[in-house]
Amino acid sequence: MRKIYCLVLLLLMCGSLYSTNAFAKVSKTEAKQDSLPVPKGMMFYVQRDPNANTVIYELNKTAQGSLDENEPIHPFWIRYAEGGEHKELNYIQRKFAYGLNTKKLGKDSYELKFVCYSKLALYLRKGNDGAYHVLCKINNREAVLDRIFVRIEGGTFWVPNVLYVELKGRDAATGKMVTERFKP
Repeated sequence: MRKIYCLVLLLLMCGSLYSTNAFAKVSKTEAKQDSLPVPKGMMFYVQRDPNANTVIYELNKTAQGSLDENEPIHPFWIRYAEGGEHKELNYIQRKFAYGLNTKKLGKDSYELKFVCYSKLALYLRKGNDGAYHVLCKINNREAVLDRIFVRIEGGTFWVPNVLYVELKGRDAATGKMVTERFKP
């Protein structure tokens, strides 16, 4: 039950109230997904219906410039629907929706899981290029994760009808774009 509650929070928590008709039909919003803003310079991001507000996940560095080992990824909002304002996640968003549980696996290697959906394992690793990348399985291939999109059709404020979650990234071996959709 907690997982369902957390998934609902992941989909809904954007820091503002929605009207009951905010969840549009797929036929009206399918093209909208491709017209959403594409943020730059972060590890990956999450977007969902009904608006363009986006959760950004970036590396979290200490004042000395090294990776913060206790919280290597810092999530925050870009509120595109409010002029592109950057905002921190609130407590509920961090602890029940968009936050990440982090487990250190070794030097420069971490497992990341959303607090509300632990079935999707992400891995933060330092690559041969010296940069960190977030990797996950997309179509059974290791891929560098770029984007997660959640498609909603109808439902209510507390129980939206999630049609699918879409992962987009680049195949770690070939660099080719890969996409996978699944129903949580």
